[in-house]
Amino acid sequence: MLKVTLKDGTIREVEPGTVVLDFVKGLSNSLAKKALAAKMDDKTVDLTAKIEKDCQLAVLTFEDADGRWALRHTASHIMAQAIKRLYKDHHVQLAIGPAIENGFYYDIDMDKQLTEDDLKDIEKEMNKIVKENLHLERKELSRADALKFFEEQGEGYKVELINDLPADAVISLYTQGEFTDLCAGPHVLSTGKVKAIKLQSIAGAYWRGDEHNKMLQRIYGTAFEKKSDLDDYLHMLEEAAKRDHRKLGKELDIFSLHEEGPGFPFFHPNGMVIRNELINYWREVHRRYGYQEIQTPMIMNRQLWETSGHWDHYKENMYFTKIDGEDYAIKPMNCPGGMLVYKSQPHSYRELPLRMGELGLVHRHELSGALHGLFRVRNFTQDDAHIFMMPSQIEEEIQKVIDLFDEVYKTFGLEYHAELSTRPENSMGSDEVWETATNGLRNALEHRGLKYVVNEGDGAFYGPKIDFHLRDSIGRTWQCGTIQLDMLLPEKFDLTYVGEDGQKHRPVMVHRVVYGSIERFIGILIENYAGAFPVWLAPVQVKILPITDKHMDYAFALKKKMFDLGLRVEVDDRNEKVGYKIRESQVKKVPYTLVVGDKEMESNTAAVRKYGEKDSVTMDVDAFIKGVQEKIASRSDR
Repeated sequence: MLKVTLKDGTIREVEPGTVVLDFVKGLSNSLAKKALAAKMDDKTVDLTAKIEKDCQLAVLTFEDADGRWALRHTASHIMAQAIKRLYKDHHVQLAIGPAIENGFYYDIDMDKQLTEDDLKDIEKEMNKIVKENLHLERKELSRADALKFFEEQGEGYKVELINDLPADAVISLYTQGEFTDLCAGPHVLSTGKVKAIKLQSIAGAYWRGDEHNKMLQRIYGTAFEKKSDLDDYLHMLEEAAKRDHRKLGKELDIFSLHEEGPGFPFFHPNGMVIRNELINYWREVHRRYGYQEIQTPMIMNRQLWETSGHWDHYKENMYFTKIDGEDYAIKPMNCPGGMLVYKSQPHSYRELPLRMGELGLVHRHELSGALHGLFRVRNFTQDDAHIFMMPSQIEEEIQKVIDLFDEVYKTFGLEYHAELSTRPENSMGSDEVWETATNGLRNALEHRGLKYVVNEGDGAFYGPKIDFHLRDSIGRTWQCGTIQLDMLLPEKFDLTYVGEDGQKHRPVMVHRVVYGSIERFIGILIENYAGAFPVWLAPVQVKILPITDKHMDYAFALKKKMFDLGLRVEVDDRNEKVGYKIRESQVKKVPYTLVVGDKEMESNTAAVRKYGEKDSVTMDVDAFIKGVQEKIASRSDR
């Protein structure tokens, strides 16, 4: 009998050769109905796979990333089958069709240029194939038999893929009805499992990403188990399109991008208000949590980057220059400079933990095709901090970092979850040090009852880490904050402190960022708020609209009063109708629009209209100002 260890540690015994699906049915019929694939040890497999040795086994449903991957991979095969059916007279050749995050694609070579209208026909045929509920059968072939099969099918790209496989590679095919494809898998049991499909777009893609190869047609789509989930996802995409930070950034005059500096964002006055408020808040929080702020040079010499390892391992992402005939580099990271600040004077255990923060402008060479608004740029401000501590302080210090992260993210109304990444195969340091470091991170998470996912073997080679994924107002997640334990740089830079025993010891170091980068975080906030920032972040907090010219003096007197009290306020003195001005103020997403006329002048009031509301409320000016000041001070929403 073989022993199968389940996720909860339970051990079940099975006969050798037991099919995974039969095993799952023995656990629970309801689970078997939801099952899409399984993870056997570290490999994702079909439910038709056989258990041939002792193993760990996890059942994968649509709730699991690998389960979604199996379903969407099957959807790509369904699409290829539909195209083969519909366009048999157009010499269709299939290239590759993987699952990707949130969907799938297939690269196609054919003598017909597909249009958006064609996608409707393909999608219709795909739904037919789903209804046919075709069983997917896996078959392994010899290299010679596989080559013969695809040569006879006229599938030249598949032949090329097979020829490029290693000599010992297992070559497998999947068949559903009349359609067979080269594929390593895994897949769901049948096409009927893919109940909700949407084809989204057509793009061009060079075969194997090489511009010297033929341009293929790439069709993107997504798939879900339930139509309701698909509808929710499509609604989210519609909302995301409305919230695109590149579009809103232009409309709200926040930032711009120019051909003269691709990947180097230009922040306008409105953008600088947001940026400076984020930095002011960052400084306020970090001061309360015991951080000291430093600044390190943007350009440092080759020797430093060789010591840190960046010269050898990160060179392709760096920019270089020469000064006095010597090699220098523009910093892609703040860490090496932080090491020199620590090393500039001796330290005692009494000083530790030592927390040093830096808002450092870094430059990284990103490929032009990867650039994306503020999300992927070539220069950005990293809100780094480096914490130097004794090993005994790890857990307590990580707790404090999480407290800081929690406070910051709650200020913006962002929920989050954490992921713990552990030791990879290619790592440095002793087992003992890694165990201490990892347990310190784990214990800190568990102590505060924070739910987290473990990514086994996904840590950096120099230490384990915790990543924080933020959830925005429409359900998307963004990886922003990170806490990394580093056992490499303190050694490379020979950092020490004098312990209680009077001897030199190596400190433990933590890298951590809260925002990640100021630029990217601004992009996330634009999309999270749909450009309607809370009053403390809004570039213009109050817009005053005089009804006629005779109300101008009162409007400007209000502006001066508010300006002198620190509010960001404007008067719209254009010769336009009030209704038009109100609509424009709403378009610009100003938190408070004040209309003033005869009645308001007489009573020292204003008709106050909050953004997003249809009706206005007459308020005493002093009471209004006090209310706005309180919201700004507390950084609460409107």
